[in-house]
Amino acid sequence: MCCSHEDGTSRGRRRARGFSLVEIMVVIIIIGLLAGAVALKVSGYVDRARLDRARSDIATIVTAVETYYADQGQYPSNDQGLSVLPLKSITDPWGRPYIYNQPGRTEPFEVICFGADGREGGDGPDTDVLSWQLGTSRSAENGR
Repeated sequence: MCCSHEDGTSRGRRRARGFSLVEIMVVIIIIGLLAGAVALKVSGYVDRARLDRARSDIATIVTAVETYYADQGQYPSNDQGLSVLPLKSITDPWGRPYIYNQPGRTEPFEVICFGADGREGGDGPDTDVLSWQLGTSRSAENGR
């Protein structure tokens, strides 16, 4: 006899088995670590995009204020604020209103976004965006 009956039944067959609890836990931990790393990387892009949007919004607001000046012969007062401008939304990327001061620190007016923390000063996502630092106003170009 060249082949035994036992070889074909118990030794030659693989039994089907599932994953153990330890194997499943290891896979879940690895997936969690990868998801955390991706979330940290993506959050940096989100913060940068919000600051870029604040810069763009402020440039648009500055243009609207300059247009108001050209039409009215004066800048909006602090009491009037930005509400006199024909803008759809005057909130920063974090949902707070932009700050308008007339006169500004170095210009006839300034528009400010205090970044993610909503307070003056800060780095990274908390960086302040100031209209007079963008160099977009005509008053800066004209030396007013």
